[in-house]
Amino acid sequence: MITPLAPIASPRSLLTALRLLDSFLQTAIVHAQIAHGTAPFTDPYQGLYVTQDQVMRDLEREPGEAPLPDHPHFLQQIDAAVQESIALTKLQQTFQLSSFEMAIVLMAIAPEIDLRYERIYAYLQDDITRKRPTVQLALNLLCATATDKLHCRDRFSAHSPLIRYGILHLVPDPNQIQPPLLAHYLKLDEQITRFLTHTPGLDGRLQPFSQLIQPAIAVEQLPLSADLQQMLHNLCNHSASLPPLYLHDMGGLADRVAGVIAHRCNRSLLTVDLCIAHRLNTNLESILRLLCREAQMQNAIVHLPGIDKLLETDAPFRLLEILGEYSGIHILSGQTLPPALNGQAMTIALPLPDFAQQQTYWQMQLHDRGIALEPEAVNQLSNRFRLTPEQIDRAIATACINATYRTPSPSAIPEMADLFTAARQQCGQELKGLANKLTPHYTWNDMVLPEETFEQLREVCNYAKYRSTVLGQWGFGRKLSLGKGISMLFCGSPGTGKTMAAEVIATDLQLDLYRIDLSQIVSKYIGETEKNLDRIFTAAERANAILFFDEADALFGKRSDVKDAHDRYANLEVGYLLQKMEEYTGVSVLATNLRQNIDDAFIRRIQAIVEFPFPDEAARYHLWQVVFPVETPLDEAIDFAFLAQKIKLAGGNIKNIALAAAFSAASAGERVSMHHLLKAAQREYQKSGRTWEAPISQHYLYDDDCFIQ
Repeated sequence: MITPLAPIASPRSLLTALRLLDSFLQTAIVHAQIAHGTAPFTDPYQGLYVTQDQVMRDLEREPGEAPLPDHPHFLQQIDAAVQESIALTKLQQTFQLSSFEMAIVLMAIAPEIDLRYERIYAYLQDDITRKRPTVQLALNLLCATATDKLHCRDRFSAHSPLIRYGILHLVPDPNQIQPPLLAHYLKLDEQITRFLTHTPGLDGRLQPFSQLIQPAIAVEQLPLSADLQQMLHNLCNHSASLPPLYLHDMGGLADRVAGVIAHRCNRSLLTVDLCIAHRLNTNLESILRLLCREAQMQNAIVHLPGIDKLLETDAPFRLLEILGEYSGIHILSGQTLPPALNGQAMTIALPLPDFAQQQTYWQMQLHDRGIALEPEAVNQLSNRFRLTPEQIDRAIATACINATYRTPSPSAIPEMADLFTAARQQCGQELKGLANKLTPHYTWNDMVLPEETFEQLREVCNYAKYRSTVLGQWGFGRKLSLGKGISMLFCGSPGTGKTMAAEVIATDLQLDLYRIDLSQIVSKYIGETEKNLDRIFTAAERANAILFFDEADALFGKRSDVKDAHDRYANLEVGYLLQKMEEYTGVSVLATNLRQNIDDAFIRRIQAIVEFPFPDEAARYHLWQVVFPVETPLDEAIDFAFLAQKIKLAGGNIKNIALAAAFSAASAGERVSMHHLLKAAQREYQKSGRTWEAPISQHYLYDDDCFIQ
């Protein structure tokens, strides 16, 4: 188990150890003069060629004998020199390095401090191209006998602390093909060099996907339950013996909870996105060791977000095994529960904040921004949108920016509409590829429906507006395991206003509206329909949107008797949708042209069934009056009563007729008149396959493409 490294006070004490190395190398140079048979640097070509005398002297030595006898007290003196350097001491204690291994570290870092060591190492190795110490030189300097050299080769093996923890790299001689171990150069890892030289900042290999911060957030600042807050306090009090923590992040709180733990433990927070590292084709195990060492050097807690997505990829690696080699707090987080972590990590569920918690967080963040809202306004924001704290922060910031642009003033205060718009912008990203977002244009005044239908629609809106009061404050939420959302069935012929009603509800509730064409969702392949529905409802939970399922007959028809496998799976699709509808906590609307095609079991689970009748003459008269914008130039002779009586079409068809007539009049440079309207009505009848009979009355005749008054 590797213990954390402490912060470095000063790199100056490293120089004391280097002075000891200088003394040791001076002694080695004296022995090198004897071994080389020349005075130092007297031969300008020394190290570039091999003489016969040098070969003969090599043959006279015993195999493995060191030509540069070790300093008798150097290793004992190393321990004393290390104690004078906080960085060297922590390095030795953290990785449990011996005096021999610390001497190797000192030899390897010397050229990083002063390039004169390159000349010294070249001379000691009798080769001016070898400016870095090799395994051979280290063994020659630190081992007294050939037996010692053979024994100490193990210090450069894969399982040794220096190599296992990536402290030291063995770089092969580029001038040799498959060089022996002795010809490998000793290169201290960049991270260790930065640590020993007190270089600030993150390791460059981690910067593309890492962030180091000093969080200053208390647990009381987060929308968490009292039990969860107490649990975090207890964890921080026993941080020395914690297993890896897995934050099951359903509410977008993982980053903040990790920051709370780091702040409570007086540590920095090192957040590393291993998914990005994987996409960059890095070696994940090497990166993991690197970030664990970095966390120790920075006195930081490791946080690995999105680990569930990484474990789903084809990048298996020894995550928990490597983390187990390093002590400290390691936090993993994700939106799902990966099976690979079962029994391997302590799981903490972070649910999406409930209404009361969101309400408190909205109030706190608005107050910090100097924004004063009425309690009812805060209640509306908390009730309509289930946002994470990060989304709430972004919504408030966006609303402030929008208010500044509307009223150029640093002190501009956002209005309620700004906050609702900004809150909607935080949602729906997951639904964009699964559904078509509609932009509502209609209000209650644009609809022409029976009063009872109006009343039903307003009741649905009130359910959404006061859901938190009834389910939360009045306790009904405890009585309901399912069905906490709002589900509606709109029944009626095409053009009777089903889509318009969905838009009106979205406008009234100030929520986004997404239309899902079920004819495109249903798949002939077994199981694909369920997958499509699951993706939609999962994304919708985070979208805070109204789901409008158009063409519901494609899926919700009469459940058939099971005669073959296809019938059985078709029934399973209907049952699966019923289950998802009951689990969904938002607003969902299903539109169908034929109510009788909807299964009775499905009908029982719908909260509201709204009938959209075919408009009678009075309703059609009202539709003709409201269909034209006030800017449209209308001929005074238009008889809306005549149109309502003779053109028996639904509101959608009437809208099409009005639009076509407007284009016809505009192209002729005329006002919209009965001629244009009746001509457009004829086209609408033909388009729908209905027989067109020229409307005749005592005042109007339309025949042979001609209007006569």
